[in-house]
Amino acid sequence: MEKLSRKLLDSGFQFPQNLNIGTKEKLEEKVIQFGEGNFLRGFADYMINKLNAAGLFNGSVVVVQPIAQGLAPMLNEQDGLYTLFRRGIENGETVYEPSIITCISRALNPYDDFQGYLQLAHQEGMRFIISNTTEAGITYDPSCKFEDAPPSSFPAKLTVLLYERFKAFSGNKDKGFVILSCELIDNNGAELQKCVNSYIDQWNLGEDFKAWVNDSNCFASTLVDRIVTGYPRDEADKLKEELGYEDKLMDTCEVFGFWAIEAPAKYAEEIPFHKVGLNVVWTDDSTPYKLRKVRILNGTHTMTVLAAFLAGKDTVGECVADPLINQYMRKGLFEEAIPMLTLPKEDLDNFANAVFERFSNPYIKHYCLSISLNSNSKFRARNLPTILDYYKKNGKVPEVLSFAFAALMAFDHGTEIRDNALIGHRGSEEYKIVDDMPILEMYKELWSAYDGTLEGAKKLVSTVFSKTDMWGLDLNTIDGLCDKVAGYLYAIETKGVTEVMKELVK
Repeated sequence: MEKLSRKLLDSGFQFPQNLNIGTKEKLEEKVIQFGEGNFLRGFADYMINKLNAAGLFNGSVVVVQPIAQGLAPMLNEQDGLYTLFRRGIENGETVYEPSIITCISRALNPYDDFQGYLQLAHQEGMRFIISNTTEAGITYDPSCKFEDAPPSSFPAKLTVLLYERFKAFSGNKDKGFVILSCELIDNNGAELQKCVNSYIDQWNLGEDFKAWVNDSNCFASTLVDRIVTGYPRDEADKLKEELGYEDKLMDTCEVFGFWAIEAPAKYAEEIPFHKVGLNVVWTDDSTPYKLRKVRILNGTHTMTVLAAFLAGKDTVGECVADPLINQYMRKGLFEEAIPMLTLPKEDLDNFANAVFERFSNPYIKHYCLSISLNSNSKFRARNLPTILDYYKKNGKVPEVLSFAFAALMAFDHGTEIRDNALIGHRGSEEYKIVDDMPILEMYKELWSAYDGTLEGAKKLVSTVFSKTDMWGLDLNTIDGLCDKVAGYLYAIETKGVTEVMKELVK
């Protein structure tokens, strides 16, 4: 079977009719991308590919492998090409969109070719830097030296590249970069900029360079939202037959995609995602979009999966397909979470409806137990702020999220700690409760002392609520919350989660 390459693109090979093929032209290199993994290839590169196909960017991407071992050799073997399958549900319709992404010109490993890496700074047309080096990528490591070839940390590598750029163009203010950080940490661009400044100071690179870095470059913090499921291992042989060629770098992702970029809107004209209908927002404050994602998408996950698992569901798709759980999710989302957010209601409703389509995606199996990891800290970040906002606004606690809090404690009902997990039971089936060990030990102790009464449930909930290190405050100070959660917890323990959920959504 033929292998995917630029030679194959130009050979007259009969590609499937439903396959989108990006522009075959050789385009000027305008983007340096730190990270060659599935996410950026299914997100940013897809967007750039779409711009190029419309003739609106006419730029290619040089991928820099941020660690010593990676996919650069494999990318180069395929001339930067790979097939992306964008699949899911959008506006009620099933979408199945395979595309050959052609925007990557080459991949470079700075551990093998450090001078080639530095040479990127000398290319006048380079304008954008995109990064996704994992949550741990944006860290300041003082052991990195300027003389290292290359330094190990991503911010140190970037500092060296920026210094090379500064020297190559004699500090020209027009030769800075627009840097789009996609790492999953808050204020990723600002944190990256802090790290770079720390290296400038540590390495004594001078005030002129420091001023150029901070005044002539834009370190944009961004929020990214797309599930990229990566290489379709279980389907690879089937998809290879469908395509008619071999591709070792196939990538898969959902249909939905959103990118909020904290940067001046003028840059949108340089890389005009909006002109091809991509869901990209340039803003001076991405906080409302972060809250939207955390409280609607992530919050609905955490609000739902623990109760749903106890009710016998194993995947998010099963939750959405179940009429009772679907009604429960919608009640909590549209009546409790969304009214606490500040974006326009139409925007929030559209996002929420898209979330339900994403949860229904037949191509993604998202397991409840996978989402259940570290549920207490997730509940604090995703759902507790909504409870507090709701109480402040309405003078009472919300019903669905109080039930969800009780479901969290019912899910954490374990009998023994084994293999660093608390062991719970769903009927005759064991399941692992994975969280910080002090939390697991607390729940084990509390449930072993539970006497099966409503007063016993209140004592358990009150004790959990008193842990200010878990919640940031003593939740017993929220009038009515302990009684409400304890009532639901007692009902779950005596009637079962499904019966309580039925009463809740009447």
